[in-house]
Amino acid sequence: MHFEDIADRVSEVRQRIAAAVIRGGHGQHVTIVAVTKTHGVDAVRAAWDAGLHDVGENRVQEALHKMDATDLPLRWHLVGHLQRNKVKVVDRFALVHSIDSERLAVAVHEHGVARGSPVEVLIQVNVSGETTKGGFIPSELTQFAERLPRLEGITVRGAMTMAPLDAAPHVLHEVFARARDARDALAECWGRGAGQGEGVTELSMGMSNDYEVAVEEGATMVRLGTILFGARAP
Repeated sequence: MHFEDIADRVSEVRQRIAAAVIRGGHGQHVTIVAVTKTHGVDAVRAAWDAGLHDVGENRVQEALHKMDATDLPLRWHLVGHLQRNKVKVVDRFALVHSIDSERLAVAVHEHGVARGSPVEVLIQVNVSGETTKGGFIPSELTQFAERLPRLEGITVRGAMTMAPLDAAPHVLHEVFARARDARDALAECWGRGAGQGEGVTELSMGMSNDYEVAVEEGATMVRLGTILFGARAP
C-alpha cells in the first residue's frame, strides 16, 4: 500500500483541527501523532513525506522493527501499554504516553535514574471509569500526583486519556474536559514539588473518530491512524 492520498488527508485533518481550536477557544498548538499500528514501514515513510514527524505505536516490538527499518529523524511515541519488565525500551522513544500505574511510574523512574537522564512521560488517566481501560481514576490521581515530584527519573509532560468508543458528543466533551482538569492538577502538583509546573502542558487525547471534540476541549496531541492510513491491516 502506497497511501497516495495521505497528503490530502493530512491537509483536511489540519483544517479540521484549526477550526476545532477556534471553536474550543483554548488557542493551543496541536501535534498530530500518526499511529501506524498494523501498517508497514511504508506508512511511516508516507507520514514523513506528508509532513508528519511524530509517529506513535501501540506495541513495542512493532515500533522497534519500524525504527530499525527507517533512518528518518522522527519523534517516536509509545501510546500503548508498557510492561514493567521492558522499561529499558523507553530509550528509543521521545515520549511515553501510557504511564498507567504507580508501579510502572516507579519502574520508569528507576530506569531514568540509572541511565542518568529522566524519561519524558504522560500520565494516563481513566476519567470515563471504564474497567477495560487502564490509567488513574480521578480519585487516585491527586494522591499519586503529590508523590510524583520525588520521582526524579521521570519528567511529566502532561496527561493522556481515551474516550469510550461511539460515545455521544456530550459524553466526549465531558470526558475530555475532565482529562484537561487532570492535566491541570498534575501541573499544579508537579510545579509545587519540582518547580516545573509550566512544563506540564501536553494533553494527548482524541483519535480518528473523536479528535475534533478532543481539540475543542484542549487536546495538544491527537493520535490518528484510520483517518490517515485507512482501515487497519488484519
